Amino acid sequence: MRSARYRESVTGTIPRMPDDDEALSGPSLLRKVGLLPDGPLPWGRPVPGRSPGVFLVELPAPLPTAPIELTRVGKWLEHVPGLMLDGARPTSRALSARLASFWLPSQTVLYVGATAATISGRLAAMGRTTLGDRRPYAGGHWLMTLRTLPSSRVWWAATEAVEEYEDALLAAFAETVVASERAGLHDPDVVLPFANLRRPTGERKASGLSGSLLPEPVEPAPPPTRVVVLPDGDAEGARGEPPEPRHRAPRATPSPSPAPTSSRAGGGESPSAPGAARPPEAPPTATPGGPAATLTAEGAERLRAELAELTGVKRPEVIARIRAAKELGDLKENADYSSAREEQSFLEGRVQAIEAQLRSAVIAVAPSAGAGADLGSRIVVEIDGDTDTYTLVGTAEADPSSGRLSVASPVGRALLGAVAGDEVAVKTPRGAVNYRVVSVE
Repeated sequence: MRSARYRESVTGTIPRMPDDDEALSGPSLLRKVGLLPDGPLPWGRPVPGRSPGVFLVELPAPLPTAPIELTRVGKWLEHVPGLMLDGARPTSRALSARLASFWLPSQTVLYVGATAATISGRLAAMGRTTLGDRRPYAGGHWLMTLRTLPSSRVWWAATEAVEEYEDALLAAFAETVVASERAGLHDPDVVLPFANLRRPTGERKASGLSGSLLPEPVEPAPPPTRVVVLPDGDAEGARGEPPEPRHRAPRATPSPSPAPTSSRAGGGESPSAPGAARPPEAPPTATPGGPAATLTAEGAERLRAELAELTGVKRPEVIARIRAAKELGDLKENADYSSAREEQSFLEGRVQAIEAQLRSAVIAVAPSAGAGADLGSRIVVEIDGDTDTYTLVGTAEADPSSGRLSVASPVGRALLGAVAGDEVAVKTPRGAVNYRVVSVE
């Protein structure tokens, strides 16, 4: 099947502009934002688009009701046990009904996509992704619930400004949806094609679905590494002895046994004297606050407050800036638009990071009164006559400048379990530092 661009180059004619009743078709939508469409090709057919760009998936004709296949929805639910609808586990019919509540009967465009890689690769990845999986690519996964997907077709257009044109296409689509159909949507405020769930500016459909994709696999932590520190000159060959022959197995070096360390006051032999064995340093071990998902109750509340600020205040401000910048003209030469989009990218990244952190967070139980210092404890220490106040926290919320000290740090690790009156010595690169614990709350 030849593309519109190919036909124009061969015949020397300009493709016919759509009539009013075709205003929402895939090619007319691409032309509306200033792009020349290529295609169409049936869904599943390899697309010759080897460059970045945008693409549309559309039906050959509008359908009055959503052609959702109930058995596919049932398999989706079986495949993703964590899928919830309004906070509860749905039935296949309830989930199908919610999806159908986002159907626009007069529209043919089902999905608007964009990729900075290759259009052909993105469409191929979408076709290989099982409903509910994250890989190879889960964008537009609602498409996989439609029994009419094999009869749909794909239009595309090459461009380097993929995000700008994706945003423009979605805005143009929303502008042409009639008020009566908009009012009938489950979420009439964010109007998108059926399989689009969010705008590039961060606004999302209020679908009520959560956990619709399998969680990201968690990589197992690498095993701890044991490091043996030898005194200077104890490495093989350092004293001039001949190296081991190549045909012989290397000598097994026994682990040095710990030797008592004499204090300076006692005038004993220094462990670094020639021939003295130095005990191996213990490998770092996981502490209660080591994992990034371990939070104090106060730290979790700070993250929730930050998330509310980002989503309730900052996000609408950035979206308003993007909309205002778009009205200034050409998106590719619009510094205000680029700046606002960059800020929006950082904001959405922070929102996703906080949401992921809160989802997997383990809230540490505050230690009981009189118990030793632990996560969440507020400790007052004295160092050379000066006092400092620390709060022991996990690594995820550590901020030494604010007095929040990670229990994975040398000082925080040494203070774990301390009670008022204890003296704790912390080894630092500049020498040992003595902390006297004044109080633990």
